[in-house]
Amino acid sequence: MDRLHFHVVGEGVVRLRSNKQERVYDRENYIDFRMRLLGEPGQPPSLLSPGIHSFPFKLGLPLGLPSTFLGKHGWVQYYCKAALREPNGLTHKNQQVFIVMNPIDLNLEPPILAQPFRCEIEHKLGMSCMSSGPVVCRVSLDRGGYVPGETIGISATVHNKSRVTIKSTKASLTETIQYMARNKVIQAETRELASLSHGRIRPGETDEWKNEQLYVPPLPPTNLRGCHLIRIQYDVYFIIDPKSFEKEIKLQLPIMMATYPLRSADGTLRRKQGTHYPSTLPIFRPWLEEKTFE
Repeated sequence: MDRLHFHVVGEGVVRLRSNKQERVYDRENYIDFRMRLLGEPGQPPSLLSPGIHSFPFKLGLPLGLPSTFLGKHGWVQYYCKAALREPNGLTHKNQQVFIVMNPIDLNLEPPILAQPFRCEIEHKLGMSCMSSGPVVCRVSLDRGGYVPGETIGISATVHNKSRVTIKSTKASLTETIQYMARNKVIQAETRELASLSHGRIRPGETDEWKNEQLYVPPLPPTNLRGCHLIRIQYDVYFIIDPKSFEKEIKLQLPIMMATYPLRSADGTLRRKQGTHYPSTLPIFRPWLEEKTFE
């Protein structure tokens, strides 16, 4: 054998497909490490006896790597390449992917994420020339950060002071993925992961959501800090749907999706009723090909 080379690569890539063609729009590197495990320049080829040979080595990964992510229009991927060159010039190559998970611990994030999160809006329905009152909506979440398996506590008050019947109200947990190239968003998609809904609110009536629980399904651990090409965001949207040609009223409450849950001062989990932490989390997003959320 002549030489044995080892190459570790970590990269982020954004690419779009159209008309059966694929174009890479942007790329960035997180790891680019090369090592020669066998053979030295200018030295005669190494002779290996028949059988299995191992070449032990250690490689420490840099801190702060973005997590592995596989999306519809891009990815963050890590892999090892090995190339074995024979004296006759023939080269044998192999490649192996490995997964990097950079966790997010809610206990190390800003304390405000453990506090209730509130939002409110006042919106007029119907023609402006008619003396119609507004729809007043106040929404709050029990906190601003969660992990898969927990439930999001939603409280809301909807006062319908208008002359238009509200067909329904809905709370929706969504995931939004943005793909960047040269500091511009070139593609974005939002999907609904879970939802709760209430029924009709007639003019003059009020509807209450009293700490209703929206379950967070198992999600791949995703920490894309350090990646400048792909952004991922989670939101709870509270949506008011009027029974007319009026547009929906949406309140957006951004939340953080973490890996490790909040703990009390004595180190115990702050587990509430309805929490069911999954034993394993998926690596990939099987819902990527499903319909996006409007």
